[in-house]
Amino acid sequence: MTHAAGKWLREAEQRVTKALDERLPRPEINPARLHQGMRYATLNGGKRVRAALVYFTGEAVQANFEQLDGPAAAMECMHAYSLVHDDLPAMDNDELRRGNPTCHIQFDEATAILIGDALHDLAFEILASDPEMSVAGELRARMIALLASSAGSRGMAGGQMMDIQAVDHELGLAQLENMHIHKTGALIRTATQLGLLGAGVTDEGLLHKIDHYGKCIGLAFQIQDDVLDATANTATLGKTSGADEKRNKPTYVSLMGLDQARREAQMLCEEALESLQVLGDNGEKLRTLAKYIIERKH
Repeated sequence: MTHAAGKWLREAEQRVTKALDERLPRPEINPARLHQGMRYATLNGGKRVRAALVYFTGEAVQANFEQLDGPAAAMECMHAYSLVHDDLPAMDNDELRRGNPTCHIQFDEATAILIGDALHDLAFEILASDPEMSVAGELRARMIALLASSAGSRGMAGGQMMDIQAVDHELGLAQLENMHIHKTGALIRTATQLGLLGAGVTDEGLLHKIDHYGKCIGLAFQIQDDVLDATANTATLGKTSGADEKRNKPTYVSLMGLDQARREAQMLCEEALESLQVLGDNGEKLRTLAKYIIERKH
């Protein structure tokens, strides 16, 4: 990874991978097949953007990384669950994820469903009981409620429902944006909030500013995903390229065209950067990450 964010993202990836390894059930523990599948779904690579957001936002307000390992691991468990279920035959029916066979191919469909279920639940278990987190119970409860809301019917699951219903239908820009605010953006926004809350931040003004940053980069992330789906090859992406077009799913590229989609991502990035002014120099990693999101190649 040659982007300026590369070193920091690699550090976040290494840290959260270690945190996940410590918090996931060991592969030999019964039922071993389920535990092996949970580890397969979470430890086999990935950009770790959501974990990086937890670390970078917490670090910007002087949190220790040990305080943030639990929230970062919880975010990755929730994200991995969503990918496992999104790849299922009843959903997107994908065979490749992060350059490896998807869970229902590597194991079987029933096991993949249970892998996703178990990872979803582990995310909340970590936030509720992780011993490295130093925040009081009230803030833990707020973090749990926030993650539940962002993953549920008014967040990611709701966005996935909109996505299913959008196949073979034309959407306006506002409808497409609303879908992705929920499907992709909700967990990205939550990652920024868990970083702050995990650091003990209760300043509602700061939480609101960084939430807006998360909203902007969440949309920009999805736009860049759509651009890459239309322009990159399967080997580069680590998942099947051109999948959205084959399924006749509306995307920013199909709605706006490639050049306009790229311009929209750039404008969202600039808006995100404005929200970071409240952090001053402490927001440098978040600024660099915002730029990486719209410049990444996979």
